[in-house]
Amino acid sequence: MTSPILIIDDHPSVGEALTLLLSLHGIAARTATTPGQGLALLASEPFALVIQDMNFSADTTSGDEGAALFAAIRAAHPDLPVILLTAWTQLERAVSLIKAGAADYLAKPWDDVKLLASVRNLMELAESQQVLRQQRQATQRRGARAAALRARADLGGLVVASEAMLALVEMAVQVAHSPLPVLITGANGAGKEGIAHILHANSTVKAGPFVALNCGALPAELIEAELFGAEGGAYTGAQRAREGRFEAADGGTLLLDEIGNLPLAGQMKLLRVLETGEYQRLGSTRTRRAQVRVVSATNADLPAMVAGGTFREDLYYRLNVLALHVLPLAERPDDVLPLAAHFLAADAARLTDAAQAALLAHAWPGNVRELRNALARARLLAADGPIEPAHLMLPTPAPDASRNLSEPGREAIAAALAAHAGNVSRAAAQLGLSRQALYRRMEHWEQTKT
Repeated sequence: MTSPILIIDDHPSVGEALTLLLSLHGIAARTATTPGQGLALLASEPFALVIQDMNFSADTTSGDEGAALFAAIRAAHPDLPVILLTAWTQLERAVSLIKAGAADYLAKPWDDVKLLASVRNLMELAESQQVLRQQRQATQRRGARAAALRARADLGGLVVASEAMLALVEMAVQVAHSPLPVLITGANGAGKEGIAHILHANSTVKAGPFVALNCGALPAELIEAELFGAEGGAYTGAQRAREGRFEAADGGTLLLDEIGNLPLAGQMKLLRVLETGEYQRLGSTRTRRAQVRVVSATNADLPAMVAGGTFREDLYYRLNVLALHVLPLAERPDDVLPLAAHFLAADAARLTDAAQAALLAHAWPGNVRELRNALARARLLAADGPIEPAHLMLPTPAPDASRNLSEPGREAIAAALAAHAGNVSRAAAQLGLSRQALYRRMEHWEQTKT
């Protein structure tokens, strides 16, 4: 809800007239008849702007009282816009106060159209500045949290800028010391392996090996040999004994990527290892033991696979003791530009404002991997010059038939705000929304974050 306007004038009729004029255009106002009353109101509640008289004593036309009030307002509320209103228009005084920070200077009797235009422009500017301040403050708070996290944990150079990513990494660091299994879910390319590395780097077994196995990259008949090893002759082509990933990861961490692709036979044997710590190489009857921290990752819907009979329910609950979910890049736009700067390194300054807006507007279905590849391509195509949107070669987004065209997505709104330096009115015009409609969406997002 927009804060009201404060009118400070010693003539009650002026306050009444201005209050009526503003109310007819949906703008609330409060009045004060003395500088003291006005300053007391400013100290007790927020206002969008102030309209103040320049003279408050009878037979006074110097404007000194108004100048003193303006100075007091400026000292206590340096960002609050102030419109100066007087029947005695003095050019030198107006110029001096405008230089001191007054937003506008109007003469009595005022022109309704000009006054309303000035009020609206200043309120829009104040709202835009408030949004930018809130964004900067939120960014600073996240930056402080990230710095504190890096001081006490090993993040391995992972870029952490968005609230969603920061909360995820904080949770990963918190659970890293536990030996319990962790299941990391999220879309391909979103950064699941990076989270797995953080789990290992901050665990009690960080001095041990980190071993990764992509369960979706191997034929079903080789999965068991990859996991548990095999004796010579255990299968065609196995000329000598080989250790499996559990043996290689003994005393460390084993990442089972794409765990949803593990065949049912392999799932059963994996469950036994997780429960007992014991396994047998393929072709051997000797029981071996391994102390391994198991981290699993998948982009599959494991509960749906359990319901469909393609993934063991007991294994799912054994793997899902601790769960971490990596959001797709489209749902954490605050990470896009910091990631771009990270990938471009010394060339980050070559990324133009238009290219940054294009990065923010793209949906990134391929997530962080797609962003990295797009920037590598753009750096090559731009040679030594600035990186423009054309160098990114991002596809033109197709209209989404399921979305009302008057309802732009989060990424489109973030891009519009970035393109217009936080000016809400211009961003709303670009998106085909009213300023109030855009604020409602922004407020809704803030509420869903908390």
